[in-house]
Amino acid sequence: MSDKLLLLDTHVWLWLASGQKDGLKPRAISAIEAAAEQTLLRVSIISIWEIALLAAKGRIVLPLSVSDWITLALQRSEIRLLTLERPALVIDSCSLPGDFHADPADRLLVATARSENAILVTRDQKILDYGKSGHVQVMAV
Repeated sequence: MSDKLLLLDTHVWLWLASGQKDGLKPRAISAIEAAAEQTLLRVSIISIWEIALLAAKGRIVLPLSVSDWITLALQRSEIRLLTLERPALVIDSCSLPGDFHADPADRLLVATARSENAILVTRDQKILDYGKSGHVQVMAV
């Protein structure tokens, strides 16, 4: 897996950027560290939206303003931001194969992982279950 892009689910990015590796599987940490060394870590612009939304709703508390936290988290040289500049990606999120739930952020993350041929790194059981169907590559943390 060391030559594959890893797309971090929002919660995984939050944990890593906050230095919270406790509870992550050793295999996942090794894969993330290997991908980081090769600058193969990605986060989606959707994760920025999710973090801002969670902070606005009081579901997470960041040590800085959302804007400052995002700026610092994206300054890490091993992480690249994936945007939604291709309309096909957004369209694809609405017609994912198989049976997947309706959460728009999850659908966009899955569509992004599929589009980039990336492994989606997550603890989200619905995404992990969808990965078992073969429609997206996933890694459990």
